[in-house]
Amino acid sequence: MTVDAKKAAREQVERAREELLALSHRIHGTPELAFQEERASAWLCETLAGAGLEVEAGVHDLPTAFTARAGSGPLHLVVCAEYDALPAVGHACGHNLIAAMAAGAGIALARVADDVGLTVTVLGTPAEESTGGKILLLERGAFAGAHAAMMVHPSSRELAEMAMIASTKFDVHYTGREAHSASYPELGVNAADALVVAQTAVGLLRQHLRAGDRVHGIVTKGGDAANVVPAHTAGSWMVRARTLAELDDVRARVLRCFEAGALATGASLRVEAEQRPYAEMRHDPDLAAAYRRNAEALGRRFDHSGEAGSRPGGSTDMGNVSLALPAIHPTIDIGSLPAVNHQPEFAAHCVTPEADQALLDGAVAMAWTAIDAALDERVRTRLLASEPGTG
Repeated sequence: MTVDAKKAAREQVERAREELLALSHRIHGTPELAFQEERASAWLCETLAGAGLEVEAGVHDLPTAFTARAGSGPLHLVVCAEYDALPAVGHACGHNLIAAMAAGAGIALARVADDVGLTVTVLGTPAEESTGGKILLLERGAFAGAHAAMMVHPSSRELAEMAMIASTKFDVHYTGREAHSASYPELGVNAADALVVAQTAVGLLRQHLRAGDRVHGIVTKGGDAANVVPAHTAGSWMVRARTLAELDDVRARVLRCFEAGALATGASLRVEAEQRPYAEMRHDPDLAAAYRRNAEALGRRFDHSGEAGSRPGGSTDMGNVSLALPAIHPTIDIGSLPAVNHQPEFAAHCVTPEADQALLDGAVAMAWTAIDAALDERVRTRLLASEPGTG
């Protein structure tokens, strides 16, 4: 049955080939930011409904989230679709490919779900690049009853288990007092100086951070005129660490750097818009091994260098999902080097023939991995015995 199910799943992806590639290119050509992905969400829903899945849009009070379901088997597997773009550089993280791969896997599994004992849900997850749509969906019960979740991310490397680390993001605002910069500078409280002090303190702190810790940010407002002491400055910052526990520690140390800026200058500090932390990614070993076998059967070649697998691959709200239920987040090589994620050159590469092939391979590999999980007695029993995601 495994061979027949896998053959049928691959045939479904091949039948949908042109539609899936067109979907990917259409999303790529119309980049939409977090929670504004109206067209991408609608196109995905249309594609999945056309393939016979039961689609519900605007789920869990998120207008651009959706579910598409098929099958009624005891093992419930969720395939996550991302489709938000980055500011300025569009789909430089390849979410057009993630979305189309998820749709392809859902279409493939819809054909065989009842035969192998699966319930499959393609879950549309907005805002991965900003506030973490999966975290909201997890909290609101979108993963309730699910036994496992998966997605595949385009990259410049082929990795079964990328090291994804925990992160949080916040905005800082300093308020001082205006004054004429030449005539009465002594009357001013320089909010820009506060930001300089804070950034200097962060730079000095880096010597004492762990190897996997990351601190990075931008100045979003530096002042209004060169001859006016700046009274209002702002920045947006991210802090990352290997785990949520380590993130709490480094976040507290970084915030003290911003407090130092206020103390040194007399400006007041306001910290706001702090993001719900993204957790580290915990890859399920059985699912990751199955994905790798299936991808290799399709001709994919995995990166064996230690540096590629150990280098932190950024952060994702899929990490939060992985702490709630078994999950995987492999990466698939689209042949982009020397371009890497979040570069404009990577965005351009996400609609090349190599990227198109990665889309099809990723969809099939996910479908085959789901089939393996359903038909491998040991894996199926373990997943069914684990507490389903409850949000």
